[in-house]
Amino acid sequence: MSAAGPLHTLSVGTAGPRVAFLHGLFGQGRNWSTIAKALAGPDGELARCTLVDLPDHGRSPWSPEFSYEGYAVSVADTLRTIDPGPWIVVGHSLGGKTAMVLALTEPTLLSRLVVVDIAPKGYGDLERFAGYIAEMRALPLSELDGRADAEARFAEPDPGIKAFLLQNLRREGAAWRWQANVELFAADAARGSGSVIADWPFTAGEVEPYAGPVLWIAGSGSSYITAEDGEPMRAFFPKVRQLTVKGASHWVHTDAPGIVIEALRRVVAASA
Repeated sequence: MSAAGPLHTLSVGTAGPRVAFLHGLFGQGRNWSTIAKALAGPDGELARCTLVDLPDHGRSPWSPEFSYEGYAVSVADTLRTIDPGPWIVVGHSLGGKTAMVLALTEPTLLSRLVVVDIAPKGYGDLERFAGYIAEMRALPLSELDGRADAEARFAEPDPGIKAFLLQNLRREGAAWRWQANVELFAADAARGSGSVIADWPFTAGEVEPYAGPVLWIAGSGSSYITAEDGEPMRAFFPKVRQLTVKGASHWVHTDAPGIVIEALRRVVAASA
């Protein structure tokens, strides 16, 4: 059963292999627009890219509870309505875990998998996101008189993170609301080490490994992927190849778009 109804998508490109992009927590499909446009090429004929808003994000429906398996079903159903595939699926962080679950549960839907700066493991809890969630919940939506007012009231000091989080703020008539399902994420964060979002749903041997090619992109300055993650990654994805981008953080595609674009061009060329 899917976690939500049909997901909102944006399309870039008119010909070539099908590529789906899955964003991270509090992101939206359009976060990958620059990469997708470069991949599709100036005439849009090198790749057909679909930018997906995951459940509980962007303009997609909300789900009653979080589940990676549910997210993967929603993505699979949405992609199949566009094209039966196979698809190259690119996922970052939360979207990377969703993409891995999709590959393991719906392997015929994919021709190739690209996982960006996340590993198939539990990360303990959502502590690193707890402050962002608290800031979002503290913003007095009923008092806002404009986006500038929201920016002034929002407590996040890092301008990049502030802009990233506030992209989730949407005006409907005179009222403001969060597009992201903040309360769902807050409830998950409150579970501490029981967080489902921070966890990984499978153990090695529980599911059949994905037999297709996998590109695993890591940021050298990120703590999300360690040397110890190689063995479990190979257990689930035996045809994995790792690319570590020097100087990049967890947001590899933002820090080093040129390198990510070139890597994805090679993946697309191998699928053509």
